[in-house]
Amino acid sequence: MRRVATVSASRRIKLKAPWEIELLRRANVIVMEVLLRLAEESKPGVSTWDLEILADTLCRRRGGRPAFKGYRGYPYALCVSINQEVIHGMPREDKVLREGDIVSYDFGVEYEGYIGDAALTVAVGRVSELAERLMKVTEEALYRGIEKARVGNRVGDISAAIQRHVEGNGFAVIRDFVGHGVGQSLHEPPEVPNFGKPGKGPRLQAGMVLAIEPMVVTGDPGVKILEDGWTAVTRDGGLAAHFEHSVVITARGPEILSRI
Repeated sequence: MRRVATVSASRRIKLKAPWEIELLRRANVIVMEVLLRLAEESKPGVSTWDLEILADTLCRRRGGRPAFKGYRGYPYALCVSINQEVIHGMPREDKVLREGDIVSYDFGVEYEGYIGDAALTVAVGRVSELAERLMKVTEEALYRGIEKARVGNRVGDISAAIQRHVEGNGFAVIRDFVGHGVGQSLHEPPEVPNFGKPGKGPRLQAGMVLAIEPMVVTGDPGVKILEDGWTAVTRDGGLAAHFEHSVVITARGPEILSRI
């Protein structure tokens, strides 16, 4: 994900050839394999550092390279964000999962020069009803956005569908960070906000690949960055959830690349 920019980059959107889409699919399969394994390991007492090692190891074993590691100076393979942490949470030995936490995993893979990027949020043991509903609505909002990723629509149609579902269920979308195009680079045009108006933004075309990623909170959408320079947390201490898929727009409709 990236911070909202002030200048449209629609003229630089790269349409992907079929062979490029196949490499993006392979990268995203690795991403999802890692994320699903992390979800299985999300138990009370597990250190996020152990999850970092697991993600890095599984990725390399499948022939990929962790795409986040070293990106703009980020030192780890995995972003792991707990409860009020929205995104870019750093793994540490003393950062341990506890019963009742919700934990968001964001992971990227570079495979033969192309990037896979996806995220999910899972429960650690039994969680509150509010946390369960937050995760459910956030994932539903992702698929509402994906449904609008069709040739002839605009980016704003995706954004508005996400915002409508989130706010209609009493939650709020983060506005400081947005989705993005993805290809040979982790962040490519266009930006894909989780808020906006239908009919606005760049026109969607076959061959565009978008990382669509609603970041949703229970309270105020304001965020602050911790002293580590990366971890974004809710200002009011409210819970946050994050789901993401990389999606290619085709003449037949949207195709989720990060699905196995």
